[in-house]
Amino acid sequence: MAFSQGNLVLYKSRPAVVLKVDDKIEIGFDKGKNKRVRNKDIERLHPGPVSDLSRLQPQPADPQEAWELLQGDSATLTDLAELVYGEYSPQTAWSAWQLLNDDLYFSGSVDDIRARDEAQLQAIQQQRAEKARAEADWQSFLQRVQQKSLQDEDRKKLAEVERLALGQQQKSRILNELNVTQSIRSAHAFLVNCGYWHEHHNPWPGRFDADMSQPTASMAPLPDEERRDLTHQQAFAIDDEGNQDPDDAISLDEGRIWVHIADVAALVSADSEMDLQARERGANLYLPETTIHMLPVAITPLLGMGLAEESPALSIGFALSDSGEVIDPEVCISRVKVTRMTYAQADMALLEEPFKAMNELAMKYRQKRTAAGSARIDLPEVSVRVDEQGQVNIRPFQALQSRALVTDFMLMAGEAVVALAEQAGLAIPYAGQAAPDQPGEPESLSEMFAYRRQFKPTQVSTLAQPHAGLGLAAYTRATSPLRRYSDLLVHQQLRAWLTGQEPLSEEQVSARIALAEERGMTLRRTERQSNMHWKRVFLAQHPDWQGEAVLVEKGEHKSTLLIPELAMDTKLRLKSAPQLDEKLSLQLRSVDLAEGDVFFRVNG
Repeated sequence: MAFSQGNLVLYKSRPAVVLKVDDKIEIGFDKGKNKRVRNKDIERLHPGPVSDLSRLQPQPADPQEAWELLQGDSATLTDLAELVYGEYSPQTAWSAWQLLNDDLYFSGSVDDIRARDEAQLQAIQQQRAEKARAEADWQSFLQRVQQKSLQDEDRKKLAEVERLALGQQQKSRILNELNVTQSIRSAHAFLVNCGYWHEHHNPWPGRFDADMSQPTASMAPLPDEERRDLTHQQAFAIDDEGNQDPDDAISLDEGRIWVHIADVAALVSADSEMDLQARERGANLYLPETTIHMLPVAITPLLGMGLAEESPALSIGFALSDSGEVIDPEVCISRVKVTRMTYAQADMALLEEPFKAMNELAMKYRQKRTAAGSARIDLPEVSVRVDEQGQVNIRPFQALQSRALVTDFMLMAGEAVVALAEQAGLAIPYAGQAAPDQPGEPESLSEMFAYRRQFKPTQVSTLAQPHAGLGLAAYTRATSPLRRYSDLLVHQQLRAWLTGQEPLSEEQVSARIALAEERGMTLRRTERQSNMHWKRVFLAQHPDWQGEAVLVEKGEHKSTLLIPELAMDTKLRLKSAPQLDEKLSLQLRSVDLAEGDVFFRVNG
């Protein structure tokens, strides 16, 4: 098509006027902008002449009559302008093109316009009405979000923001519409501000994709089998106050040590429904606000030590040599009578029998481990709990002798099981740890803080290997089958051996270890981050908090201070130059839960 000066043309859906024609065509737009284009880049709407594009205002019209007249026929843009507006002018040509471009009544091109049939028209009208309603609903939703007046149906829409806040996706349409930064922390703050999340919501289980459902596998009754009667022994399950899953107890019978452990494998056999669920979970998930169990909750009252008049147990007996070596181990399926105690109660009884004799044996064993290079790290630890009202309670763990006593008895049991497994040729999960690059004997908090960084991660495999941190030549964890899958796996192997069944092969055990350790790593990260979250909430609930800190590490710009009562460390720029292990008084400055930040300042 030939173009001439003054033509009204269409360029990429915009009106333009032809200004000059030579090897290319120069066109002008509204507001004085010009462009040189090729012949094929434009389409003529009206010959013109057109001098002022601003006069191309939309012309009101009802296209219904033209739509009816053009049924089954075709027309040009000129015809459509005359039918709808009564004339063909630059203004009506532009308006007619907009009718065509609207794609409702008409479709086609400038030279071949066709009316849609009635069914098509109704379908498009219905589609547009639904779209308009959806847009109105969307705008109402955004308004409710901004006004913090959410309705139940709004929570489904906000799930996309939650996925971003949990690190499960990178963008959110809602945040984009409201000009909120597309980041995990911004999404967290947004969900709290609009009321979707409680202000103290713990996001970490979601961020690590932790299974927050309780297991539901069906449970059979205990098998009717012969059990060795050890009810004559004084057995004690010693735990922290409030413990709900006591899975071990200790006793001393004529100088022989016994560790009685909940006989979980009696109900959870290899590859059973409960075993498969437990394997997928790896361990109990202990959060300050709740506990998610590895096994059905109903199993604990049946098997927990001291929760019934008699407890079914897998009992490990052994002696301790004069040099502190575990000797003469045995294992049996038993029944015991157990008295439950707290560490505080046991600590008060250490001067009485049988606790006095137990403690002496534990100290002898501890001396043997110390001589073998075990690490003693006594950094502060705390229990973090959230009550029903949402208040956070932080309680420091006391360094009680009874706690050390129980720990050493559990380690002895682990060594005894290693000997039994080797005797029976059982494949079990061994826990090993390489020695630090620079072994030492830290004494002060700063030395322990630095020494902890040298610790190598514990490796679990079917290969017996030294555990440097514990000072043991070989070790397995076997005393917590109610809450840790690798311990349950040990029990399944021991029980298979004791009952004459076929134990799992090394390959089978290795595969189970790999899955349980992968899950366990996720749980530990979830627990660690959740504890830190609730510590920050505690500080937010106590904005006037002040406390003591210890300088444990000096840095070029900032130094690290350890806050014992919170078991928390923080970095600060210090104006003075205190010495390592010097105590400083801190005061809380601010807490940002969404950002995960806590800021302190030094008093004085």
